[in-house]
Amino acid sequence: MKLYSMPSSGNSYKVRLLLSLLGQSAELINVEYDSTALNEAHASGALPFGKAPVLLLDDGRALPESNAILNWLGEGTRFIPEDAFEKAQMLSWMFWEQNQHEGVIAVRAAILTYAHRTAERTPERLEALLTRGNALLQVMEDRLSRADWLVGDAVSLADICLYAYTHTAETRGGYDLAAFPALRGWLDRIAAQSGYVGLDG
Repeated sequence: MKLYSMPSSGNSYKVRLLLSLLGQSAELINVEYDSTALNEAHASGALPFGKAPVLLLDDGRALPESNAILNWLGEGTRFIPEDAFEKAQMLSWMFWEQNQHEGVIAVRAAILTYAHRTAERTPERLEALLTRGNALLQVMEDRLSRADWLVGDAVSLADICLYAYTHTAETRGGYDLAAFPALRGWLDRIAAQSGYVGLDG
């Protein structure tokens, strides 16, 4: 397999993390912002939705979208619950991650990190993202104050999916995670998983 992956992106990282946890490998094609490789990927049509990650299977089929890739890789593994309702709950968290969490937590980090988004660094924009992001982190805190994992009694794709942007929310996004002790414990539990690899790994 080949993985078109943006090294600095949480969406690409979550796929690399799951591959590592599963002991699987893929040839990485790094397509960072403003890189020749990214331009070539766009020109060749390798990115069906115009962005990374994209997993290119051995038979030539291309699968875009990070959470779709997680579901494909996770099929038949311990990371997808066997119980139908718990599987649906896992998907709920994954939909929420893309629909709510990523659009705030990741966006604030991107504005503060990427030079091409400097113009968005207004006090009003950053404060609005901070307020909304804290509310979203509290949703996770509420769940994790009652359980070790987001779904059921074991780590699932929901945890891997939400870990990607949450674990850099403080260092990249400027959120103060001291107010979320249960969430911080959850971050530690994921980092302790066998096969774990960090964002820069």
